[in-house]
Amino acid sequence: MIMKTEFSDAFLLEAERHAAWGAAQLEALTAFMPEGPWTADLEACLYRQGGLQLRIAVLGTYDMRERSWMWGWANPGLRGSRVVAPTGAIERYGRAHGITEFTEEVLDLSGFDDPRRAAETLAFAGMGVAGAPGYLGLPAGPDSQVYFLPDDPQVPRAGLDAVALPRHLVTGAGLIGRSARRVVTGYLEHHGLPAHEEGDRIRAELPGGSAAEIDFDEAGRIAAVRLTAV
Repeated sequence: MIMKTEFSDAFLLEAERHAAWGAAQLEALTAFMPEGPWTADLEACLYRQGGLQLRIAVLGTYDMRERSWMWGWANPGLRGSRVVAPTGAIERYGRAHGITEFTEEVLDLSGFDDPRRAAETLAFAGMGVAGAPGYLGLPAGPDSQVYFLPDDPQVPRAGLDAVALPRHLVTGAGLIGRSARRVVTGYLEHHGLPAHEEGDRIRAELPGGSAAEIDFDEAGRIAAVRLTAV
């Protein structure tokens, strides 16, 4: 187990790539999920809440006493089972791109100022790499939190909303705080939008012939987002 006091640049830049679309997707998942108690049948890969039944995967677990994170694919009680199979893509991606946060079985987060927030960041980035429609973080006992990935077509995917685009970009840029430009390019790439970068501006073509222009200030922050009509 490796003790972390901060995340690597490679990990943070990857997390930034998913920040804006991921935040919008979590909004969509929250709106979709009904209220009520939950149960999970890990052998059957099923999650039930408020009359809704979803196919899920175990993304990871956070031990609040040890302040450590374990990826689902590394869980000794679940390794090799169907319920963690989708998370194997996270480990493979980490190896292919040299991101150790995705390849270490267990990460000691006790060196972070806010270990719980660090665990949420790992869950968020893992969701993004897996291309999942959000994640669910739930108490699994007095000292542990389990994170599930919905793996079910019932969960709505947050589509491109030109009106909400400025809010999604600014919200995403505020989550990690490493690279606002990476947030923007990741969002545009996720939605398959053609984009052109020139200096401190990115211009993206939107469906219907309209466009979005995103300006960055000298510190690399989003300075303005403008939408142009057809």
